[in-house]
Formats: sequence, C-alpha cells, structure tokens
Amino acid sequence: MRRHGLILAGLAFGAAPALLVAQLAVRGDKIYTMSGAPITDGVVLVRGSKIERVGPASQISIPSDYKLLRAKVVTPGLVDAHSTVGLSGYLNQPHDQDMLEKSAPIQPELRAIDAYDGRERLVGYLRGLGVTTIHTGHGPGALVSGQTMIAKTAYDNVEQATIVPLAMVAATLGEGARAEAGKSPGTRAKMIAMLREEFIKAQEYSKKREKPASEKDKDKEPPARDLRTEMMARIVKGEVPLLVTVHRANDILSTIRLGQEFHLKIVLDGAAEAYLVLPEIKASGYPVILHPTMYRADGETENLSMITATKLRDAGIPFALQSGFEGYVPKTRVILFEAAIAAANGLSFEEALASITSSAAKIIGVWDRVGSLESGKDGDLALYDGDPFEYTTHSTGVVIDGQVVSTARN
Repeated sequence: MRRHGLILAGLAFGAAPALLVAQLAVRGDKIYTMSGAPITDGVVLVRGSKIERVGPASQISIPSDYKLLRAKVVTPGLVDAHSTVGLSGYLNQPHDQDMLEKSAPIQPELRAIDAYDGRERLVGYLRGLGVTTIHTGHGPGALVSGQTMIAKTAYDNVEQATIVPLAMVAATLGEGARAEAGKSPGTRAKMIAMLREEFIKAQEYSKKREKPASEKDKDKEPPARDLRTEMMARIVKGEVPLLVTVHRANDILSTIRLGQEFHLKIVLDGAAEAYLVLPEIKASGYPVILHPTMYRADGETENLSMITATKLRDAGIPFALQSGFEGYVPKTRVILFEAAIAAANGLSFEEALASITSSAAKIIGVWDRVGSLESGKDGDLALYDGDPFEYTTHSTGVVIDGQVVSTARN
C-alpha cells in the first residue's frame, strides 16, 4: 500500500475540513478531463462548488484572488461504481456492519441513507486517495438486500453527502443468495421463482393502486401501502435499476432472461465469468460493474480473469470498476489500484481511468455532475505527483465541490 494511503493525519480518518476557498485554480502538467484529449500544462478554475473553466494555461488567466494548487497530474475526482463503504466499517464488528440484513431474503424497502455514516474512517481513507463519489449501500449476500445511494465522500452529514438517495436496488443470484439449510432460497431455481413471484405481485399491486380493475370495483379502497411491494413495483416499472451481483455464466444468463421477461433495467455486478457469455451480455444491453481486478479467485469467482475488463472493452460492453465488499481484509479495496492493474492487463491508461471516472459516472447515472472536468460540473478533482497508476505516486490533493478536503501527506 502506498505511504499516503496509510495515514492522512486526520484528513483520511476524520471529518472533511470546512470550506477553505470559494475560488480555486488547479494547474497541472497533465490534465485528464475525460471529456476530450488530455491537456498538457492546463488549468482548471473552480468557482464556488462548480468548475468554471478548463483549458491550456496559455489560454486561461488565473485571477489574482484565486488560490492556486499545482500538481503533476490532475484527474476528475474518482467515482467508485459499487461499494458498501459507509454502511460497512473498518472495525469489522457487528456494530459497524450495516450493509446486510439477514432476517429475510427479500427486503428492497431497506434504505441506504438510513444506515450511511459519513464519519466512517473508510470513507475518509478513500477520499484521501482521490475517491470523491461512491455508489454505496446494501451489499451482496441476500436475494434482494436493499437499496443503494450515491454520495460525496467529503461530508459527515448524510443529507449533505447524498447526491442520489435511491440509486438502485441490490440483489444477488448464485451462492451468495442461498439461505441457511432448510430456508428459502436454497437453490437457483427457487431464487428465480421467488423473484418472479415478487415481480408479478408488484405488477398486480400497481394496477390496483392506480385504478380499479372494473366499473364495479371503482368504489373499493386501493390496497394498503406495502413498502416491499411498492419498491418491487418501481423496479418492474423501470423507475429503479436492479443491481444484480452475479458471477457464474449460467447465473448471468438467468439474470438476463429474467430481466427481459419483465423489461427490467439491470446492471450486472461482479460478473466474474462475463467473458464466457459476452455475446449474450452485449445483446441484452446491460452494463457491467466488474469485480475488482485483484479480487480473490475463490468459490464462484474461481474463474475470474484480470483481462475481463479488456474483453468487455473489445466486445463494446459498457463497464466500470469497483471496490466491492470484503468480509474481512482488506475491508475495502481502492479503485485507483484496481484500475492500475487493469491497465497492466490490456486497458490503455485512459480506458482504465475512464472505468473509475467517466464510465462509472455514466453507469450509475450521475454523468451530468461528475466523472469529467467540464464547465458547469461539480468541482471534484484528484491531484497526483506523478502517474496515478504508479506505486510510487502520491495523492497531493483532493477537491470536492470546490473544497480542498485533502492535501499531500508523504
């Protein structure tokens, strides 16, 4: 692990500092905007919380009252496309593990914002490495575990941190969704049957809530609100995507088949054996949030490959990388490191960077705000003293919403 990733003197392991400047200029030897070609000797002006202007230093005059930061390399703030950080904590004790409720197999009504803790040390740790936006929430381990959210890593208060309070609903197919012996679901067929039953129930619920079935029923009261069915109905209507953690090729195909049956918006998550069913994934139109490149090859992920990202790229399938969830250590992975290994296994530098910036922002639905350095977008930047994917490089600064929330710690 890099030295700057261990201790950030209260910045990585504490609350983000208060607003330091309202007007900021960041000058970089190389700026990767992720919306066009890299800029050599460039400048990013940030006014308030938004990016004001981006371009070559020769074309941008830095106002005298702007605070100036310098870096070798500047990128957009990194976007972690799937995590449980903020619900899962660094202590790995029951009191800081709120990412999975095991009392029932299907609980889409569980809200991520009700469990998110912006003060969690892992949030600050990721922030200090350049991660500014996280798609987090309930994790793998139940058939439907709950909702996800999208947050900025700069804020303790969940209301202030939240960009999207309901981003997706998390589900799992395969070994991770099996219940204990004697309980449902115990097999893959049962998993699909239970989901199908819930979707059909949700369709009927929506019809009855929205209008009476016939003239004679017009005076009948609609069914009482049911939070679980209500959320499943939003999934069936396509209002909320279903994030399905699935690894085996046969489970990926089952997910696609179920999605097509009910016309669902699905994001495939993990997808260790995606390379075995690339044509089917491509035809489905579903994007992939791929497992961390260095994920453990064990159990359902025993056939994972470090070149799956390259294969997805070659197949023209939209994908992003993620930190995912670790039950013990390293507790949370770091997308910067995962992208670096992907770059060493077939992706170009900019393709790997896109997987944790622009592509990630597009897949999780926040491209209008983050993922690139463009005028009008959020003032989120990551500053480095060299190639971000090199082991010896340090994060020298992080800016979120125009605030300097991390500085160099060697």
